[in-house]
Amino acid sequence: MRSQVVIIGGGPSGMLLGQLLHRKGIEAVVLERKTRDYVLGRIRAGILESGMVDLMREAGVADRLDRECFTHDGTLIAVDRDMFHVDFKALIGQSVTLYGQTEVTRDLYEAREATGAQTIFNVEDVTIHDADTDAPHVTFSVDGQARRIDCDYIAGCDGFHGVSRQTIPDSVRREYEKVYPFGWLGILSETPPVNEELIYASSERGFALCSMRNAALSRYYIQCSLSDSVEDWSDDAFWDELRRRIPEEAADSLVTGPSIEKSIAPLRSFVTEPMRWGRLFLCGDAAHIVPPTGAKGLNTAASDIHYLYEGLVQLYEAGDPEGIDRYSERALARVWKAERFSWWMTTLLHRFPDMSEFDLRMQRADIDFLRENRDAQKVMATNYVGLPY
Repeated sequence: MRSQVVIIGGGPSGMLLGQLLHRKGIEAVVLERKTRDYVLGRIRAGILESGMVDLMREAGVADRLDRECFTHDGTLIAVDRDMFHVDFKALIGQSVTLYGQTEVTRDLYEAREATGAQTIFNVEDVTIHDADTDAPHVTFSVDGQARRIDCDYIAGCDGFHGVSRQTIPDSVRREYEKVYPFGWLGILSETPPVNEELIYASSERGFALCSMRNAALSRYYIQCSLSDSVEDWSDDAFWDELRRRIPEEAADSLVTGPSIEKSIAPLRSFVTEPMRWGRLFLCGDAAHIVPPTGAKGLNTAASDIHYLYEGLVQLYEAGDPEGIDRYSERALARVWKAERFSWWMTTLLHRFPDMSEFDLRMQRADIDFLRENRDAQKVMATNYVGLPY
């Protein structure tokens, strides 16, 4: 079997790349280790930068997004019981789009299925061969049957635990990581959101986030200990703790209900360099992870897809390798800026276990400066809505 491109990973970044390439007549096979239903059952964030929305439109999969999305012109920052608004629209003339990642993935799957492009599920033992040569290939098995695909290029969209990053030799690969000493306990509930915009809250009890998926589906998070388990937190205990961490006006209007999903996510910042080795390209979580504060995970993966897609089109249509040759350089330049912003938002709003009284005063001064200084708010807004590609 042969394909111009093999995409390892059938999450939103891999499917977006596949759909974009298909519309340019570039053949791509997608390999996914789980089932379609499993992929579509994963609950993820839903804040999309304008660049991600533009890519969805270019891929021809934005009709439902345009009908059903919400536009957020700003966000709310709360410290203890006080709250202020950062107005993206007024500050820089831009907004963000709220549309769940699950819905993004569903739209991409439906579009790919309509084209008849090949996606192979339940793959096991994926191995990348000869990526540093002109003749790479990928082997894998399905239902115990060994298979092979020869290709021109391989896109590793298979996440932090996937095979793609590990294929790059240790002598070539350099990794940078910061692990945060807390996690996020999150619940999804069929309740109206407490506010039309997101509330990022810092309190002496820890961080909290109030967000939404739609007018009847809300997502809430609280900072928790890494030693906690989901079983430690009943729904009532979660709602009580959330109320303690958000301003009184929000707590009083909070509508609670049974959780339909509950999980704890650890937080880390991670980058691997380079993002290209021979004919293998890393995209999204295979190359970098950000803490969820600031909603950069999917959006940074989308910028990788933008650079790789443009490079492959430039190569196949014009015979010019400049785009793929500079892929890692261009992607990493933007990745590190997104990492900085996510790190800053995380350190601004969370309580770290080893914080001194001086540290707490510095954190409060940073929040106060953001509240009072329009230029500081413009910097935050510029990063939050998404840096240009």
